[in-house]
Amino acid sequence: MTALYLLEPDPPDHAWAPFAGVRPIAELRAGAWRVRERWEAACELETSAILGAHVDQFHEGDEPPVRPAGAVDGPAVVAASWFAPTGNRIPILAAVGQCSRLTHAGTNVGWIVPAGERWDAPHERGPGVEIDGLVLRGSFDLITALERFLGEDCADFHEAPSAGVPEGSLVLGDPARVVVRGAIVEPGVVFDVRQGGVVLEAGVEVRHGTRLEGPLFVGANSKLLGGFIRGSVIGPECRVHGEIAASVFLGYANKSHDGFVGHSVVGHWVNLGALTTTSNLKNTYGAVRLDVAGRRIDTGRQNLGTLFGDHAKTAIGTMLATGTVISAGAHLFGPPTPPKYVPPFAWGSAGGERLTADGFVRIAERVMPRRGVELTAERRQSLASTFARGTAT
Repeated sequence: MTALYLLEPDPPDHAWAPFAGVRPIAELRAGAWRVRERWEAACELETSAILGAHVDQFHEGDEPPVRPAGAVDGPAVVAASWFAPTGNRIPILAAVGQCSRLTHAGTNVGWIVPAGERWDAPHERGPGVEIDGLVLRGSFDLITALERFLGEDCADFHEAPSAGVPEGSLVLGDPARVVVRGAIVEPGVVFDVRQGGVVLEAGVEVRHGTRLEGPLFVGANSKLLGGFIRGSVIGPECRVHGEIAASVFLGYANKSHDGFVGHSVVGHWVNLGALTTTSNLKNTYGAVRLDVAGRRIDTGRQNLGTLFGDHAKTAIGTMLATGTVISAGAHLFGPPTPPKYVPPFAWGSAGGERLTADGFVRIAERVMPRRGVELTAERRQSLASTFARGTAT
């Protein structure tokens, strides 16, 4: 049986902040689906392992094993985590009989390893098979992927079983684009599907007074508590309210109050205090540049808000500049206005103090059970490893 391996950048550069060393690139969302899920759909294979030393001992419970990169014996496909395929089937299995590469616009994005051969590292040998998708240059390109894939991802559900338009809802556009898969929707919700479908997965709750503008995908058991939510992916077990535009919530995040979040990526277990607001456009309308630990990164994007690392927290009324990066475990409160780069586990907006390892885990112990997640010994070790990597920088 052919195995699928997802190869992480080695090591990820500054452009992958605030997720490098925290979670695999393969577990980030490119459109409605994680990069891993896009590769699995394209290859019609399940992932055997994620290869990345930067997230050694990462554990959440639903991911394949994570281990440092090393030799891979065929038959296998080694696919780049920094490339998001469209999800359309790739004729991989037919090509396994010869050693070849998967390419996109001249860039290697995967390698096919025939039976009896061994892959040791990325190489240029063998013929290339061109595939469609998006090369991800960094975490900011998750917004580019959202723009590229979300409309198609939601359209894939139009023929799926659905409860239809909920009673008491107002639909602008084709009602067939409203896909409700076991969600509870109160009367008075507006579905605007003129620009794309709206997909609500099982266990989702949508409160009266919410306007949903497609394309929009909402993962299982999330709660939409009111406001205007458009062009976004809301991962599982999130709580959101207010205005959200063109943003990716990876999962288990909390934004239960007013405030604008636009063109932003929100990691797992993030909590945004009331009125937390992101700017997603410079006054000059120019391209956004990131400042990550003193390294300048040109994103080439005109619209980019804030990249929130896992377990980050903001106080009420937090105002964030265009292109801000908040690292994992950072807690923003008090003066001054947060800088454009907040280091891992910062304690306070000034960034001079840091959480302790015990403090970080204690907070996780209080937060995670609120979403029905047990902090197992494996998860505890994963958090300890994340803290050790973050405080070593």
